[in-house]
Amino acid sequence: MAGRLRNALARWTGRALTPSAAPRPAVAPMSLSLPAALTAPFEIPVLVVNFFPTRHGRLDRRVTGDVDAPLDQVRRHTVQTTGRVAQALERGSTYHGYRDPDAQPSLRYRVAATLEFLEPLPTWPKPHHHAPMTDYHTIMDRIDIRTWVEGKGIKEVWIWGYHGGVVDLWESNMAGPFGDISNSDRDPYDLPVLSKTYTVYHYNYQRGPSEAVEDHMHQIEAVLGHVDRHLFWDRFVGKTGEGRCGWAHFPPNGVRDYDWANPTYVYTDIEDWTPEGSGPRKLLNCSRWQSDSLAWFIFWMQNLPGANHGLSWRGRPLSNWWTFMGAFDEAMTAGLALTQPIAAD
Repeated sequence: MAGRLRNALARWTGRALTPSAAPRPAVAPMSLSLPAALTAPFEIPVLVVNFFPTRHGRLDRRVTGDVDAPLDQVRRHTVQTTGRVAQALERGSTYHGYRDPDAQPSLRYRVAATLEFLEPLPTWPKPHHHAPMTDYHTIMDRIDIRTWVEGKGIKEVWIWGYHGGVVDLWESNMAGPFGDISNSDRDPYDLPVLSKTYTVYHYNYQRGPSEAVEDHMHQIEAVLGHVDRHLFWDRFVGKTGEGRCGWAHFPPNGVRDYDWANPTYVYTDIEDWTPEGSGPRKLLNCSRWQSDSLAWFIFWMQNLPGANHGLSWRGRPLSNWWTFMGAFDEAMTAGLALTQPIAAD
């Protein structure tokens, strides 16, 4: 999955945490009030773009490499899976939603429009790629991405396509005034750069909601790690065997990539995480998320500091970390970090 995940794995297995001088209370001190643009819930308008290369009413396997199914069936699958992905992401943005029935999601997804092309994905021979690379710039030009983003407020583009070893793709790709912070090679020229940030996710319609949500998991890791590498990677994710929260491929008891069904119990503070590690630790294994990758992703996301979390770090209240996924430009413009300034007396 490219160098970004290898780097993340190195962080997961490599460096010990720097202990804080003394435990601090979980209750956050009073913070500065935030403008409405930085206050949850955040609406995420999505543009769905489908590429269905079709021959005689079926997906053309000569193009897709491994998909040969009736067009109507693939259409239904993408519509249903799109809905399940949006639902999973909203549930994931609900802080401790598994324990608090009144908790509300920080993100609200809305499919603004769907565009369909009965033709192959455009590609180009990108150096150092074994298969032709999806030509995201051409796709964005063709759909007039400027109008959708700058005129209609689209924040995310979800491309449904294929893989099959015949094309290469990025699970997430970003463009905007603050650069490309994504699970890609961060090529500054592969997407049109506009006055507002947008993120492109590329799904495979031979897969299901778990694989699509995993794309978002890695985007969350990329963005939060960019904002504060130490607090996110060292303090929240932690490293193998340390009993912190883990990341997409590695739950707290994980010992290898994609270790979502590991039955080994470990003590972890994921359900009561604080940056300094003062929360109680519980014995936990894969039964907590039914050995299911999608359930793990939702559970992990629900433990990110969200709305009304009440957490602090070194005397500063933590931000709602979902702000960086829901209002990225506004957060960056305001200089928001994973911690907030303290209100002046």
